Amino acid sequence: MRIQRLLLVLAATAMLGLAACGDDEESGGGGAASESSEELTGSIRIDGSSTVFPFAQAAAELFEEEQGGVKITVGQSGTGGGFEKFCAGETDISDASRPIDEEEEVPICEENAVEFGEVQIANDGIAIATNKGLTIECMTTDQLKALWEPKSKVAGYSDIDPSFPGQKVALFGPGTDSGTFEFFTEEITGEEGAQRTDYEASEDDNQLVTGVAGTEGGLGYFGPSYFEQNTDKLNGVQVDSGGGCVAPSAETVQDGSYTPLSRPLFMYPSKEAMAKPHVKAFMDFIVANQQAIAEAAQIVPLTEEQATEAQSSLSSLEGGA
Repeated sequence: MRIQRLLLVLAATAMLGLAACGDDEESGGGGAASESSEELTGSIRIDGSSTVFPFAQAAAELFEEEQGGVKITVGQSGTGGGFEKFCAGETDISDASRPIDEEEEVPICEENAVEFGEVQIANDGIAIATNKGLTIECMTTDQLKALWEPKSKVAGYSDIDPSFPGQKVALFGPGTDSGTFEFFTEEITGEEGAQRTDYEASEDDNQLVTGVAGTEGGLGYFGPSYFEQNTDKLNGVQVDSGGGCVAPSAETVQDGSYTPLSRPLFMYPSKEAMAKPHVKAFMDFIVANQQAIAEAAQIVPLTEEQATEAQSSLSSLEGGA
C-alpha cells in the first residue's frame, strides 16, 4: 500500500513536470524528460544505517518500478558497519545517520582510493519508547543520562524520580556500529560511545521494538518511524532539555525544538559509482522526490533550503572519479 500510494504521488508530480516543460521540449530542450525515459541497466549496492533503511528501501522499490533493468540491494548493518563496507569498496552508496568520521573512517576511504560525496536526504529524531504497561510521559535529558550513563546504578524507574513507576528497568538500544548509538550517547551521556552495557543491543530497529513491546518495564530508543509504525505496541516518551516536554514530530524535528535528539540523515555515494548512469539517475531520483519518499518511509523530509543544498551536493559529484 505504501508503494502504491507513493507511485500515485510521483505520477502526479511527473505529469505536472511534463506540463511545465512542454514549451522547452517543443523548442528542442527536454533533457529531463529524455533522461527519465532512458532504459538503464546495472546493480546498486547500498548498506548502512537502520534508520535510513526504510527511506532507501522505498526509494529503491520506486526506482525499480520505473527502471526494471536496475537491481538495488539495501542492507542495514548500521552506520559504522556501512562505512566499513563502503570504504572497502564493497558498496556504491552508504546510508548514515551521522556524518562520516574524519579521523577514523575517512582515512580508510582515502587508503582504498574511495572518493565520495555527502548528500542529506531527510531529517530524523531519536524516539524514546516504553512497553505498553509502562507509562512515563516525559523525561528530562538529565534523567535520561542517569538512566543510560556508564555504570548507572538505576535499577528501577522510581530510582530516577519517585513519581515514576517502580518497575525494574529493561533497556533496549542499538549496537555500537549504529550512528543512532553514537549520536544518542554524545547528546545524552556527554561522550560518544559512553553508555551502560547491561542492555539488549541490536542493529535492527524492528528487533528493538519487539524487545521493548514484549518485556515488562521495557524502554528503548530508535528511529521515530519505527515508533510510529508500532504505536499499538508502544508508549512514547517526550523529552525535556530545559524548555519543556517535546515529542518528536515532523514540525519539532525540522524547527529544532526537539532537542537534542533531532539530526540530519545522509547518503554517501562514491564518485566511482556516480560515474555510472544508473547510479546517477537513482540519486537524482531520490533528491527530486525526497519529500514523497520521506513521507512514505515515515521520516521527516528536507526543508526547502536543505533540498537546495542536497541538489548542490549531488551536482558537485557529477562526472565521476
